[in-house]
Amino acid sequence: MIKTDIQNLKIAIVYDRVNKFGGAERVLLTLHEMFPKAPLYTSVYDSESAPWALAFPKIYTSFLQNIPFAKKHHELFGWLMPLAFESFDFGTASSGKNYDLVISITSEAAKGIITNTNTKHICYMLTPTRYLWSGYEFYLSNPPKIFKIFPFYKIIAKPLLSYLRWWDKVAAERPDKIIAISSSVKDRIEKYYNRKSEIVFPPVNFLGDTKISPGKKKYYFIHGRFEPYKRLDLVIDTFNELGLPLVVSGNGSEFERLKRKAKQNIKFIEKPTDVELTKLYSDAKAFLMPQEEDFGITSVEAQNFGVPVVAYKRGGAIDTVIDGKTGVFFDKQTKESLKQAIAKFDTISFNSGYLITNAKRFGKNRFKSELQRSLVHSYLLWGWGN
Repeated sequence: MIKTDIQNLKIAIVYDRVNKFGGAERVLLTLHEMFPKAPLYTSVYDSESAPWALAFPKIYTSFLQNIPFAKKHHELFGWLMPLAFESFDFGTASSGKNYDLVISITSEAAKGIITNTNTKHICYMLTPTRYLWSGYEFYLSNPPKIFKIFPFYKIIAKPLLSYLRWWDKVAAERPDKIIAISSSVKDRIEKYYNRKSEIVFPPVNFLGDTKISPGKKKYYFIHGRFEPYKRLDLVIDTFNELGLPLVVSGNGSEFERLKRKAKQNIKFIEKPTDVELTKLYSDAKAFLMPQEEDFGITSVEAQNFGVPVVAYKRGGAIDTVIDGKTGVFFDKQTKESLKQAIAKFDTISFNSGYLITNAKRFGKNRFKSELQRSLVHSYLLWGWGN
């Protein structure tokens, strides 16, 4: 059987860095379930912040692993990421590895690995490198906090970013095949890299008990990482004016600043457990997604609890939210536009069963099946093992 042939291929998995847990890391763990013998290659690995990676039989890191601060502050070493990933050996006679297939999962440099003609490379692209392309101006004006210690940041950054843009386009030519995680990412791949791709939505690992809470829903809810591009500031400003109950949960660099800014109608919960998060979703009136997400797993998680989504009409929300049925859109990242969407939301009666059915379209089994189908197609096209 072809499926058995795929399973018998010698496979390696590559990811940008292993020092956190989020949507991309869920993809990694699902790939590990599919290919349990495949080792993981990455620029840096922090075992304290990423204990989940111990599931992999072997983790190979680059020379950056031995540089002080690189595990915790990889942002400082973006200019070395090209060299880090080009240094990996996936198929020379001297290495003894000779992989048939390398699967990279990346939003940055992992797509730039170098393989020989006998080793195929399939890239599961989370997005073209955001700070180089779609978010270039935003990141230049809103750098990570650690960069703010450098005087003349923009003057220093521009030539480095120019080099990384050049390399990033070169790197994007290296995969034999690219798979995008959403329609928006597919469009970006064509726009920035001039390459075609197919879409396989990422797996959503639904939280445990998804029973719908009885009675009146209590609050608007937002959950995720507190980073500038997530636009939680827009939500805080809007709800400061509306005075409606809002619960914000998660963690990140913006947490304390936004907490100080918020009025008493807004409650903050830092790093909720899965049990706590289940309760927060279940009791929510609506889930808010003000940012342009590459896919947006949290919006699907919310729908799985029968909770509709108020989402910015860009990015992955276009694939996951059905306007008027599983949520409502707003067109501009402004308080006025968000307020209008919330007002519209209050006029609609949503069907929780329909919301849950829509969420199930993005489950783990569907991801495995679609990715397996893509690999089989590539197997037939390339004739591995012949």
